[in-house]
Amino acid sequence: MDMYLTLIQLLDSTVRLATPLLLACLAGLYSERAGIFDIGLEGKMLASAFFSAAIAALTGSVWIGLLAGIGASLVLSAIHGIASITFRGNQLISGVAINFLAAGLTVLVAQAWFKQGGRTPSLIGNGRFEPVTLPFAEALQNVPFLGPLYYELISGHSILVYVAFAAVPFTWWLLFRTRFGLRLRAVGENPAAVDTAGVSVIGLRFAAVGICGVLCGIAGAYLSTALQAGFVKDMAAGRGFIALAALIFAKWRPWHALYATLLFGLFGALETRPDVIETLIGMKAQGQLLAALPYVMTVIILAGFVGKAIPPRAGGEPYIKER
Repeated sequence: MDMYLTLIQLLDSTVRLATPLLLACLAGLYSERAGIFDIGLEGKMLASAFFSAAIAALTGSVWIGLLAGIGASLVLSAIHGIASITFRGNQLISGVAINFLAAGLTVLVAQAWFKQGGRTPSLIGNGRFEPVTLPFAEALQNVPFLGPLYYELISGHSILVYVAFAAVPFTWWLLFRTRFGLRLRAVGENPAAVDTAGVSVIGLRFAAVGICGVLCGIAGAYLSTALQAGFVKDMAAGRGFIALAALIFAKWRPWHALYATLLFGLFGALETRPDVIETLIGMKAQGQLLAALPYVMTVIILAGFVGKAIPPRAGGEPYIKER
């Protein structure tokens, strides 16, 4: 039973750590399905993490902070959209520039506002998202097997975790069961055919970039107002790039994106629970190796699967309307 509880706690950490990856992965899925490659997921998450924590600290309301984080991410998405869609610039360079901009701007503004070495004050009370206890969770807590599963793993997460997991079936429905989704996917495969049908290619691509900004904003806000209690320098810690790797591994499919991000979340959870590895393999694992495991696995997965994952055919290419 002790091993069962340990496994439940490990999976609980997996869910918490996979949530920002899942949101960022779905964000990239919308953008890249429409033909806009977005390397700037990291920068958008970082900007959102700072502004959501900063505004939550100043106002005492995590919901206002969430809106501020989404707004910051949307501003960067608009910059990326204007650069890559309107002016037909290089999408990869635009994304890298957003990452550099966010990395420097967040620390600069944080120091100017709070004078705490590039971090925000710790969030307490209504300034952060608290865990949500689902109905009957406490009553069922002591029921063998099912009780700990429901109480520890399913219940007790912040509202943004449930939003992230609900976004998976919603994304599948939107992309594969609606006219908007059909057009969005067509823009990433053959924008000329979409334009010939009288549908705005530019409008659809900006819509996809906007959805990407909203999801990145929620991901960043989750980092600083739910997973942690404030912003620290470079707190995204490469999660945007891991999300891109998960997106490629998932071959731009929503349900596969869920499985891929849970896998990466598991790698991150193992870092916090080295005792589980010690129990399973009978020897102590090095902390440095566990900390590097998600990034090592990113390289291994990309090396093993990037050649088999075929991106949208029009991805990365600006559309020039024929006259």
